[in-house]
Amino acid sequence: MRTNRHTARTLQALCVTLTAALLATGCGRSENSGPDKDAAAKIGDGPAKGKLVMWSMGDTDTALKDLAKKFEQQNPDVDVQITAVPWDAAHEKLTTAIAGGNTPDMSLIGSTWMAEMAAMKGFQATPKSIKPGDFFPGQWDTTKYEDTSYGVPFIADTSAIYYRTDITAKAGIKGAPAGDWDGYLKDLKAIQATAGKQNPKLRNATGLLMGFNSWLFWLPMVWQQGGDIYDAEAKKFTFDSPEVAEALKYYGGIFKDGMAPTDKTDAAQGFRDGLIATVQQGASTGGNLHKDSPEMDGKWKTMPLPYAKQPAGLAGGSDLAVFKDADNPDAAWKFAEFLTEPANLATYAKATGALPAAVQAWSEGKLTEDEKMKAFAEQLKVTKAPPAITTWQQIADAIDSELEKLALGKATVAQVQQSLQSKATSIGTGR
Repeated sequence: MRTNRHTARTLQALCVTLTAALLATGCGRSENSGPDKDAAAKIGDGPAKGKLVMWSMGDTDTALKDLAKKFEQQNPDVDVQITAVPWDAAHEKLTTAIAGGNTPDMSLIGSTWMAEMAAMKGFQATPKSIKPGDFFPGQWDTTKYEDTSYGVPFIADTSAIYYRTDITAKAGIKGAPAGDWDGYLKDLKAIQATAGKQNPKLRNATGLLMGFNSWLFWLPMVWQQGGDIYDAEAKKFTFDSPEVAEALKYYGGIFKDGMAPTDKTDAAQGFRDGLIATVQQGASTGGNLHKDSPEMDGKWKTMPLPYAKQPAGLAGGSDLAVFKDADNPDAAWKFAEFLTEPANLATYAKATGALPAAVQAWSEGKLTEDEKMKAFAEQLKVTKAPPAITTWQQIADAIDSELEKLALGKATVAQVQQSLQSKATSIGTGR
């Protein structure tokens, strides 16, 4: 999943101390906590004009530049300039720019950074003419901070289960593994029992992640139990709830029973090599499999995440945001509106393999005609965003650390619960 995996763990940006990495305040800006509560921006009538400067994340995005050329053709007086920013440098570059009031007009923003940068008064509120109902609810929620939207969902990201049909068949599983927790665990155990026997190369039934970014895989388990880790109304963490306990038992039990590796192996590579039967991954994994191992195309399929009381998944990806200090905000919002039109999002998705955040783009691009994409379409309907708090990365780090202890048998469920509740309460919610 593309939810800021390459986030720099500490910020060495201007006027930002290491101890306040996720609570940065801008130089020369108001010290009042929280974002400005200005009225939402308004998109003017007529075509876009002037120079429009945008930052994109990762490598040079040719598909994005192609759409920019189309936008320029429709708006002859606008000049779109897109600069690629490496993911591992993006967080520092963005917070430094916001702190110094020296931002571009707009940027792609990793979804888990939105709350932090909105709290820095970095973004304009989303115009009312851009409708939340056009997007998957979980994706729209990634743009929100304190009940106000500060961007537009662009690239959606969530995960589904990939399974090796040649391996599961030898375990006596007809079709996809079961979609409920109990049935899924039963199928994993059946798969594991074939390791070294019917499936000689197989090592583990699943590649469930342990360590860095394991929170991405565990947090939906809490939601699938009908619980959460944070009560936004009470502004309290709820790691001490029964639902969290059940999610920890489910997660820890997979490792305890030897069904997932504890050596931090590359799960996607293990899946490709037949060492791992199932993995929970984003849509890009399927694209890479087709590109790098086309001979495997008939040996794997996808399914939605198994669940206990209700289906749920994590909403990640990247949002489009217009900066408070933008020189050309009107053109920026017009470009954001253009990029998220269903036809344009569908074009972008086909060119890049990314998941479009707008619902209609899926039908526009006939994306679900690909059987292996249907699981992601279903999953996006039930995704949720992580808590919109400025300290989220610190909380996520704590979850990763405690989940690793649980997976390695160095802590019990009760100990992990107690530690997470204590650490999260100590870290707090920031602004």
